[in-house]
Amino acid sequence: MNYRHAYHAGNFADVVKHAVLALIVEHLLKKETPFRSIDTHAGIGLYDLSAEAERTGEWREGVGRLRAATPPPEVERLLAPYRKALDAADRDGQGRFYPGSPEVVRALARPEDRLVLCELHPEDAAALGRRYARDRRVRVIEIDGWTGLNAYVPPKERRGLVLIDPPFEKPGEFQRMTDGLARAHAKWPTGTYALWYPVKDPLETEAFGQALERTGIAKILRAELFIRRPNDPARLSGCGMIVVNPPWTLAADLEVLLPWLSDLLRQETGARSRVGWLTNES
Repeated sequence: MNYRHAYHAGNFADVVKHAVLALIVEHLLKKETPFRSIDTHAGIGLYDLSAEAERTGEWREGVGRLRAATPPPEVERLLAPYRKALDAADRDGQGRFYPGSPEVVRALARPEDRLVLCELHPEDAAALGRRYARDRRVRVIEIDGWTGLNAYVPPKERRGLVLIDPPFEKPGEFQRMTDGLARAHAKWPTGTYALWYPVKDPLETEAFGQALERTGIAKILRAELFIRRPNDPARLSGCGMIVVNPPWTLAADLEVLLPWLSDLLRQETGARSRVGWLTNES
């Protein structure tokens, strides 16, 4: 799967990923002590939907639908942190710009919080460096995300979030996610880890879930959303988020949010969502 993100920014998968990410950050803000966010595959931070993303138009069936929707109050409450990040990125008031995960976190973070952004692609790392050169909260590092994951945990703050969001351009990415999580968790077992993944072949993603269970890591939450029935391994039919040590309200929040989003973002029959625990506290 080639997932050069500039072409897919703002699509349905971004809506799911960033809505969940914003809820996690919102929870971290409830304590006065600072947190650190580590993004292993940061991209360029901010995307112009009138550029590469316009070639695919995927954003129209993602964030485009969300911006035009009027959710019920209980859903709007859960979308509020994500909306804040969207509004902060909306420089021209026309919805032209879309925030990547670094910008979602930065829009919500406080002056005392810190962000570490890992990006291997030289041009993207340089773009990130220019974008955040004046923000002392942000450190941009041109490094392989898997190397960065091992190098930068645990953070000195001892509380925070690791987002693992690889481009899935190479085979074996699910195994790398499992191994990388296991190594990082052994060093920092109290951190929150959020892993995004595409759903094309359900057998592959089920095997991923089983591999995560076998790591012995406790408190692993799985949330998935499908825009169609996943019966064609050649097509992206959904996406998922694995959250280790999730905020205590997250499972219940996603049981409200994701069904509404699956109805909003559906493209064919079979759209649905599911939320459940792979492993519990034991």
